[in-house]
Formats: sequence, C-alpha cells, structure tokens
Amino acid sequence: MTKIKAWVSAARLRTLPLSVSGILVGSACAYNATHTASNYWWIFSLAMLTTLLLQILSNFANDYGDGVKGTDNHTRVGPQRAVQSGVISAAEMKVGVIVTALLSLVSAVVLIYVAFGQEHFITSLFFFVLGVAAVAAAIKYTVGASAYGYRGLGDLFVFIFFGLVSTLGAYYLYTQTFGWLEILPAIAIGNLSIAVLNLNNMRDRESDQASGKNTLVVLLGAAKAKIYHYSIVITALLAIFIYALVVGMPWYRLMFVIAYLPFVKHLLVVIRNKDPKKLDPEMKRVALGTFFLALLFSLALTNI
Repeated sequence: MTKIKAWVSAARLRTLPLSVSGILVGSACAYNATHTASNYWWIFSLAMLTTLLLQILSNFANDYGDGVKGTDNHTRVGPQRAVQSGVISAAEMKVGVIVTALLSLVSAVVLIYVAFGQEHFITSLFFFVLGVAAVAAAIKYTVGASAYGYRGLGDLFVFIFFGLVSTLGAYYLYTQTFGWLEILPAIAIGNLSIAVLNLNNMRDRESDQASGKNTLVVLLGAAKAKIYHYSIVITALLAIFIYALVVGMPWYRLMFVIAYLPFVKHLLVVIRNKDPKKLDPEMKRVALGTFFLALLFSLALTNI
C-alpha cells in the first residue's frame, strides 16, 4: 500500500456520507421553517466542509489512538489500519491529526462569521467553543489515558455531536433560534450514527475486550448489545416519521419512507447473525442508508 492510499484509507471515506446527514436534515428543517435562501448556500457549504473535516479528524485520531495503544493488532476483525500496518508511522499520523484539527477550526471560524457576522459576539463565541469541543471530542475518542471510547462513552458522544449538535446546530446557523421540534430528527440522525458505531463494536467485541477497550458492547455483552441495536434503529425511524407528521408534510411526500427498506433488511441480518465478523458490511449499509434517508427526507421537506 502506498502512502497516498494509506492516507485515503485512514480518512475512511465510507464514513463521510453519514457525517453530513445531520447537516442535510438540519438545513432542510431550517429552510422549511424560514423559506429563505439568504446566505443559505454559503452556510450550507461551510457547514458541510467543517463536518467533513471533523469526521476525517476523528478517523485519523482513532487510527492513531488505537494504533499506539495496540488495540489495532492481528486479532482485529476489520480492515487493517494505517498506523497498524506501519505504512504511516504514529508520528506522521499525529501530524495529520494536528493539521486536520487546525483546518477544522479555521473552517468553523469562517462558518461562524458568515452565519452571525460581527453583531452577535456571544452567539459566535458559543459556537466557537462548540467547535473546539467538537475537535477535542474527535481526538479524545481513543487518544490519551482518559480516552472516552475506552470507557463506554463513545455512543453518548456520537449522539451529542453527530445528532444534536450537527442537526440542531445547523438549524440554528440559519434561523438563530432553537428548534424544539427539530429534536426529533436530531434524535433520528444521532441514533443511526450510534448504530454504525455499535456495529463496529459488536464486530470487534472480543478483540476490544482482550485489549482493555471497554466499549458499551463490551459492557453490555453480545445479547444485550443486539437488543440495544434494535431499539436505537427503530427509535430513529419513528422519530423522523413523527416529525414529518407533526410539521404537516403532505402524504405524497411521506414517500421518503422508501429509505426505511435498507434498515428493515439490516435489522433482519442482525437478528439472524451468529458470527459478529460478518457484520462488517452492515456498517456501510447503515451509513449509506442514513445518508439516503437524510437526502430523501430533506428533498421531501423542502420540496426542492
């Protein structure tokens, strides 16, 4: 594997569609609420860029953290990581983390300025702190002695940043108001994001347990992790459908539920699964399914 291919692999491109789903949904909810396009596409583009950079940062940091701790070793079920393979050294990946973190912050600052200008200093400061927190959360998932991914807190942080912050934060960037009703689609995106992480952790449960990485799956056990998985996926699908009904989406636009079909098939696969190693393709199915759902829902909501 060449260096370039190793860096592309470390960026984990298959995770990127999932990372922008909250921005898509939050932006669509804001457009539906305001019916205005003032600065809309600038905010949308910068929000997308910031989110993609944060996701790549998280992936680089995860590769670095698990690599230096020895969690990524020969017993790991999933694809070989960049630091684990030796193609990219730990020192090089650390530089990659720092550079991506700085780019994420620059993108976040430009986004905040475009959204709020110079007049809303307190709001801008709050979003800047939120941006710093997102960068810190991306790094601290596996990096450092207090890495929260090793203490069963990964699901909570994914829900907060990929669900609540991504969706509700995007909504606020456009409207400068907090949307209480928009908590429902935020829950949907957050839960489906957790589902991808949970699949990863179910696949890696034995190797994680052996290396001292106490994910929520390790703490729950295999059987309860499956029940947990069903509950978060079903809750997500219900939450976004209830939102569509409450905002009065016409029946013919409710056809976005066609995007539920991959999730139905996915749940059947998980129910029947006896070998966690075979869950690896399901991560791609759920990640792309979430993006597909976010896209169809957004188009139905905005009538674009």
